[in-house]
Amino acid sequence: MKAIVVHEFGAPEVMKLEEVPTPKAGAGQVVVRIRAAGVNPFDTYMRAGTYAVKPPLPYVPGGEGAGIVDSVGEGVKTVKSGERVYVAHPLTGTYAEYTLALESQVHRLPERISFQKGAGIYVACGTAYHALYHQAKAHASETLLVHGASGGVGIAAVQIARAMGMTVIGTAGTDKGLDLVRREGAHFAFNHRHTGYIEEIMIATHGHGVDVVLEMLANVNLSNDLKMLAKFGRVIVIGSRGEVTILPRDLMARSASVRGFTLWNISDEEAADVHAGLEAALDSGAVRPIVGKELPLGEAPRAHKEIMEPGAFGKTVLIS
Repeated sequence: MKAIVVHEFGAPEVMKLEEVPTPKAGAGQVVVRIRAAGVNPFDTYMRAGTYAVKPPLPYVPGGEGAGIVDSVGEGVKTVKSGERVYVAHPLTGTYAEYTLALESQVHRLPERISFQKGAGIYVACGTAYHALYHQAKAHASETLLVHGASGGVGIAAVQIARAMGMTVIGTAGTDKGLDLVRREGAHFAFNHRHTGYIEEIMIATHGHGVDVVLEMLANVNLSNDLKMLAKFGRVIVIGSRGEVTILPRDLMARSASVRGFTLWNISDEEAADVHAGLEAALDSGAVRPIVGKELPLGEAPRAHKEIMEPGAFGKTVLIS
């Protein structure tokens, strides 16, 4: 099969399209023919060697994708060959024509969801669901700020929070992104590149502030987030690319909290909750993955460069 292989950590160009052996399903395992693979910022950190987890070299990148079950191993009961599925953190990377997964890492893909959209379910939608329900313990009566709402995680958070009944505020850095945020359910959308957007958010909340912040770029925004919090507010840090200075009194005055987040620390019980919730939301149309860019598998280096540029818009996927 064809796959993207990383033999050394470094720049995007270390990813090479190569011929490698096709995996075979052992007991309790599933081989999936990948039609689309999701590209995420953590993929770029892992490739560069700066991520908290360093995979043994060489490795195939990619933690999510969607496709068709090719074969199943002994004892597999929940899926069978030919079924449409999405995979969540499988045993082998998804930047490939085939991936090997445990049965528990393979989930039904609703007919209404394309493979391209299915490739963005686990990391984007799973992160948003886990952050809102399990980490922030958000409630319908609360106000949510999604700081960086036009990317894959941000849009999923807007959709899920709106379905929950929350008042939703999203920020983006382009007019195109702001239009997307509004279209997907945000009550208010503000350009975080404009001076004065903090005051606009406070006016929108009638001075109350926001109860929950999902933060995609903490090294730039965290200090400002704390100033917008209501009493007992919570900031969930989903993304950061460097250090940041904050004033602890902003937390103290509000009895507020900042919580670090990574999807890889999810418990088995929480993961089951996430996938059950997402299946229902996908079936009902409450969650609608947005694909911003589709590229051939061989253009993985380009995808890694472009996903880190400003102006996020939906999910980037690789087609194989």
